[in-house]
Amino acid sequence: MRWYVSIGAVLIAGVLAGGDVAGVAAPGPQNRTDNQLSSQPRQLADKEAHPTVDVELVLAVDVSYSMDLDELALQREGYAQAIISKEFLQALKNGPNGRILVTYFEWAASTDQKIIIPWRLIDGPETADAVAHEIVKTPVRRASRTSISGAINFSMQLFDESPQRGIRRVIDISGDGPNNNGAPVVVTRDAALEKGIIINGLPIMVKEPSYSTMDIDNLDLYYEDCVIGGPGSFVVTIRERDKFKEAIRTKLLLEVAGRTPERPVVPAAGRAPRVNCMVGEKIWQDRWGR
Repeated sequence: MRWYVSIGAVLIAGVLAGGDVAGVAAPGPQNRTDNQLSSQPRQLADKEAHPTVDVELVLAVDVSYSMDLDELALQREGYAQAIISKEFLQALKNGPNGRILVTYFEWAASTDQKIIIPWRLIDGPETADAVAHEIVKTPVRRASRTSISGAINFSMQLFDESPQRGIRRVIDISGDGPNNNGAPVVVTRDAALEKGIIINGLPIMVKEPSYSTMDIDNLDLYYEDCVIGGPGSFVVTIRERDKFKEAIRTKLLLEVAGRTPERPVVPAAGRAPRVNCMVGEKIWQDRWGR
């Protein structure tokens, strides 16, 4: 079942959690030693058998040129502030394990993904503060094209590199336009769903659609029908610039708490999509002829 939620529809009450904690990071494939590689099968088997975190959460953030610099800065600030909010920390504390793994990367074209935060453990205020600091200190960048499919593919690879197993695996993907580069988004979405991965969406619709930036009118429906999927998947749509941070906090609270919004969306499975899931590729072809 998929769901839609409006900003501010979720309230998770509680007080701030405390405790001394320390963050950990997973080694990337390029940094592994031979011993790490040889021990990988046993480590993966242990990870699969014994989930030690509540969720493995991939934050996949659009930095294509259709996003202006103010929006990119608001995204960064929104994620950083959400992670250290008392509501987030209370939701974290209330989980079965009281800890999650998070990684944050920025994406544009199908081959353009940059990891800002490699896998980090968040299990309380100190580790949350450390992750938030890393998010905001990295210079903002922009890049060409929009490949949601590339971001999903990259996210699946990140799960393979995760140092611990979560009860849930979630991709939190944000963007302000449809896929126009790389594989069709439905193909990669379905591949992720087959692996038991949940995909949630944060469509950004704060500007009037423009031909120059290849926007579409119904990006929220596009995300619902073509991007998200998995048990309890949902979208949180941003329609006002001053709601950026609130929307991001709402979305992270739902994902960490393992909750779903109250208002359901009819699942796309079993009915035709309300939008053309290749609309971005069509716009690009019409405009550039390639």
